[in-house]
Amino acid sequence: MKKIPDPVDLTRKLIAFETINPPGQERKCCRYLAGVLQEAGFRIDLYEFDAGRTNLVARALMGNDSLPICFTGHLDTVPLGSADWQVNPFAGEIIGDKLYGRGSSDMKSGVAAMVVAALRFIREAVGSPKITLVITAGEETGSQGARHLVGLENVLGKAVALVVAEPTANYPMVGHKGALWVEVRTSGVSAHGSMPDRGVNAIYKAVRLVDRLERFDFEASPHPVLGMPTLNVGTISGGANINSVPDFASIGVDIRTVPGLSNQVVLDRLTSLLGREADIRRLVDVGSVATDPSDPWIQRVWDITAPFLDEPPMAKGVTYFTDASFLTPAFGNPPTVILGPGEPTMAHKTDEFCYLAKIEEAVEIYLKIMNSGYP
Repeated sequence: MKKIPDPVDLTRKLIAFETINPPGQERKCCRYLAGVLQEAGFRIDLYEFDAGRTNLVARALMGNDSLPICFTGHLDTVPLGSADWQVNPFAGEIIGDKLYGRGSSDMKSGVAAMVVAALRFIREAVGSPKITLVITAGEETGSQGARHLVGLENVLGKAVALVVAEPTANYPMVGHKGALWVEVRTSGVSAHGSMPDRGVNAIYKAVRLVDRLERFDFEASPHPVLGMPTLNVGTISGGANINSVPDFASIGVDIRTVPGLSNQVVLDRLTSLLGREADIRRLVDVGSVATDPSDPWIQRVWDITAPFLDEPPMAKGVTYFTDASFLTPAFGNPPTVILGPGEPTMAHKTDEFCYLAKIEEAVEIYLKIMNSGYP
C-alpha cells in the first residue's frame, strides 16, 4: 500500500470534486475513494441509484466473526448560494488555521478523516474489531443514497455501533431530529386583476393556511435531549402575474420531529388542521434518531473524545438530519453518535471552512473508536 494520505490533503482533494446537489454527480469522487480503500485491502462495493449517483460500502477484511462498527458520511454538498465567495470554493485553500471550500465542514473533512483513520486501522490493528465505511450520495436532498442502500437486500447487514461524521466540531452528539418537509398547495380560479370577484384567489387561501400553520400544536412533550419539535414556513409563492387573480399558490413547510412523535402522526394532524383547501405533498420524510446517553458504547466514546474538548461531554443532539435516519434502523438500531470535525455553524454558508486541527483530531478520535471495539 502507498503512503497513507494526510487528512487535510485528502479533504482538499475531495473538495476539488464538484458534487453540488442537485445534480450531485458523486461518482468520480466516490470511485477515487474506492481506489484508495481497495488498495489498502478493503472490500469495495459500489451501488448507483441514478446516473452518476454512487454509494460506496467498504469493509475491512478481518478474520473474526464480530459485527462491525460502521462509519458513514456523504459526498454531496449544497449549492454555493447567491453571495460571492472570497475564495475559490473548489480549491481547498488554506488560510491560517482554516481550510476553505464548499464541503470543507459539511462534510468532506469528516469523510476524509474517517477514511484516513480506516487506512491506519487496517494497517496497524491486526485482529481488531471489524469496521465498515458507508459513503453516500444524495444526503442533502433527503438521503436518497442511504435510502437506496437500505432498500437493497443483503447489502448492509448489521452493525454494533454507528458513527456519523457530520459537522459537530468533534463533539459527540447522541441524536438528531427527524425532518418532514411538505409542499402545501392551494388552488383558485383565474380572472383579470381588475375583476377579482370573477375569480378565486389561491394566495388568499394560502395566507389563511399560513396563519393556521403558525399556531400548529404538536401536542408533544419535549424530548430530554432534543427538545421540542418545530415547524417553519420557509417559502411561499403563487400567481402568474400581478394583474391576474392567482389560481395557484404553494407553501413550503419544514417540520422537525423528535423521538416519540412520528412524522406520520404529524402529517395526519397537519392534514386535519389545514382541511380540504390544502393539497399536501410530502417532499422529505426522515426519522429522528436518539441513543440513551447511558449506553456503554456512548460512554466509551465520551471518554475517547473528552481529551479533545474544553469540557466533559454531556448529552446533546443536533437539529439537522443525517443518513442515520435510515442506516440506524437498517443496522438493527445500534447506538449511534454524530461526531465530525466540521464546524456546525459553517454548514451551507458562503466561504465555508473547517479548522485544520479539528481534521487531525478527528482521525485520532475515529482510530481510537475503531480500536476500542464494542463493550
